[in-house]
Amino acid sequence: MKTSTAPQRAVLVRVIDSQPFFRAAAIGFTSLMVLLLAATLTQAEEAVVKSYGFTEFGELKYAEGFAHFDYVNPDAPKGGELSLSAVGTFDSMNPYTRKGRGGAMSADHFESLMIGSYDEPGSYYGLLAESLEYPESQDWVIFNMRPEARFSDGTPVTAEDVLFSHNLLLEQGLQSYAEAVKKRIPKAEVLGPHRVKFYFSPDFPRRAMITQVAGTSVFSKAWYEADPENRRLDEPRLDPGIGSGPYVLETADVNQRIIYKRNPNYWGKDINVNIGRHNYDRIRIEYFGDSVAAMEGFKAGVYTLRSETSSKSWATAYGFDAVEEGTVVKGEFPDGNVPAASGFVLNLLRPKFQDPRVREAIQLGYNFEWTNDSLQYGLFAQRHSFWQDTTLEAKGLPEGRELEILKDLGDLIDPALLTSEPVMPHSSKAVRAVDRRNLRRAMKLLDEAGWVVGDDGLRRNASGELLKLEFLVATPTLERIVQPYVANLRQMGVDATSSRVDFAQYTSRRREKDFDVINFAYPKYLLPSTGLFQQFGSDAHEFSVFNPAGMADPAVDTLIKAIVKSEEQEELYANVRALDRILRAKRFMVPTWYLDVKWVAYWDFYRQPETLPIFDLGLKDVWWVNAEKEAALKSSGALR
Repeated sequence: MKTSTAPQRAVLVRVIDSQPFFRAAAIGFTSLMVLLLAATLTQAEEAVVKSYGFTEFGELKYAEGFAHFDYVNPDAPKGGELSLSAVGTFDSMNPYTRKGRGGAMSADHFESLMIGSYDEPGSYYGLLAESLEYPESQDWVIFNMRPEARFSDGTPVTAEDVLFSHNLLLEQGLQSYAEAVKKRIPKAEVLGPHRVKFYFSPDFPRRAMITQVAGTSVFSKAWYEADPENRRLDEPRLDPGIGSGPYVLETADVNQRIIYKRNPNYWGKDINVNIGRHNYDRIRIEYFGDSVAAMEGFKAGVYTLRSETSSKSWATAYGFDAVEEGTVVKGEFPDGNVPAASGFVLNLLRPKFQDPRVREAIQLGYNFEWTNDSLQYGLFAQRHSFWQDTTLEAKGLPEGRELEILKDLGDLIDPALLTSEPVMPHSSKAVRAVDRRNLRRAMKLLDEAGWVVGDDGLRRNASGELLKLEFLVATPTLERIVQPYVANLRQMGVDATSSRVDFAQYTSRRREKDFDVINFAYPKYLLPSTGLFQQFGSDAHEFSVFNPAGMADPAVDTLIKAIVKSEEQEELYANVRALDRILRAKRFMVPTWYLDVKWVAYWDFYRQPETLPIFDLGLKDVWWVNAEKEAALKSSGALR
């Protein structure tokens, strides 16, 4: 329509001008026609897309009406139990509470309008919604919901529930989330019983706006409004409420176990995005006081599937008889996700960390090579990028579009970034925990920063304040990693300590930003978007739990806006590389380690599809139980 309208308009003007007698009247007629044509153009520009799915770049892998995802077994048997472990405590089955700790999987029985697939990045398909509509500008989106969708009590899931859930999260959800979403989504309204519309602010780019609302949990309005004082979203409670998902809570024994059971009347069991999924009758989570007890529980068959994260356990704890006999399987599966950006995060809200020389000195105290060889059995690689081993990782000297982007930042960045390779973690000798060369470099930096060693061997600034550094730790596994690091820092004159606290205190102090250093892993994705505002943006840096460093930097903010605004994939990549380069130069994080595989140990009655998805193994919803194999293990006495 855009190409045909302009020539028609040109012809119309020539015809009118060729008839002088009617010229005066024609002026008014021309104005009217121009307005009509402008309206036609506007309508053409606002052509509405209606689709069964949504992707930010490229095309959806699955065509409309697809039978099921490629990575599932559509004939997978239903039945049996998945049993897992959790370390720590819980005192609530409300996962959104601002107090206490929510129970494992307590958010899983709430569904969203759309869900992502496990074998393609950034693509979403209808779950509660059967379709969506949006203009090319993506100024708004309408979701058309499935009329058959039901909560677990049998009541219908409606557009009113979606709007209520959106508003409830803004009123009672995490402050950082609420403030960010309010600015980006100024209005939402119900258009009909199964039709809801969200409007997006013109002040923000459109990327991830649709997926933001498509992924929001949907609660029952009637359930919350039946007892609003005792069913607040921000307060702990053991009643999880009702959701629309395939499982419902069976029992919750505080700090002991949680059991979910299949909802026999689950509304969505036959829709295409669920075929071959949700194969267990029950999911049980056993709680343990620490990781050592959890490992012993797995050996004894108290639970039967374990996602391993400890290199020590993976290397040394699986020598028991069941592994030797083949009744327990050690599986190593490829992981196509961007490795989480993990490491020790410095709280930049602390004045002592404002000087980059102090941050670099603290980095130099960590010896990855010795830690990996001596404590982690050489199983890890050292992480250096926030987008490790992907096309988004900054490498070499900046060039092309990335260089242009950095130049455009002008005085907001150190000009050395334009002519330097990205910051890499220092190398250390693996023969001993102390690398004296790095410690000498670190001590020189601290001297230059004004932290001088006193008669007691500790460093103080000109005001006489000690350079104190507390690592906040919640697990013994991490504590054994931190202790040698603390010893190195103390040799540098830093009054460093490691404080192991219980999980409840750890959660509270992290939320309140009451720490110097914590171990943290920033989730990273191949198509980063608005989540970067929460992780590194200035708006909520003083209180956001997603931004533990308290990062607030105008150059970072500018790049995040450009990333979210990117409409072409290459433009996105160039901006992310520039951001990666700047974040690494900030040295607010001591990068640690990463894996490009997932470790899973399981008793040999679980089965999985021949080809597992690259972005999620589907342990909880794609695998299934071989009942005959399980019965044989139990009858033989191998499994109780």
